[in-house]
Amino acid sequence: MPVTDVKPDLDNLTLTITAEFAAPVERVWQVYADPRQLEKVWGPPTYPATFVDHDLTPGGRVTYFMTGPEGEKFAGYWQVTAVDEPRSFEFDDGFADEDFNPNPDLPVSRNVYSFTTIESGTRATYTSTFASAEGLQTVLDMGVVEGSTLAINQIDEFLAGAR
Repeated sequence: MPVTDVKPDLDNLTLTITAEFAAPVERVWQVYADPRQLEKVWGPPTYPATFVDHDLTPGGRVTYFMTGPEGEKFAGYWQVTAVDEPRSFEFDDGFADEDFNPNPDLPVSRNVYSFTTIESGTRATYTSTFASAEGLQTVLDMGVVEGSTLAINQIDEFLAGAR
């Protein structure tokens, strides 16, 4: 499985997930840069994602929704703050209503996704930082560790099938 470590840290208000992929950094980057590829791995298998807008540039916005098993939709957005292709990108990640307006009742996290070359391919580090321990606890209670792990663990298989 690609996910090798998960560290929720309420003291530092962070959630860090580390994964390793059997593909070069440039190939892993393409998964995040191409919304059609990202749809294949964003969200757990039972909550497939649809990306509506995908502007992975500083100041750009990404909007998407995940569809649950009963057809319910869960929307989210990224406000992209920095991009260092193919090594990293940073964004604010929030929950949204059906029109992709931010949901002020749920937390926004600052995220850094970084990709480094290792002998076996790529090590990805996904770090989310929250404004409060309560915000982090909210997403932990919503199942973010389980959902993110299931989603990230799809990437190796997707990459193998896409070769």
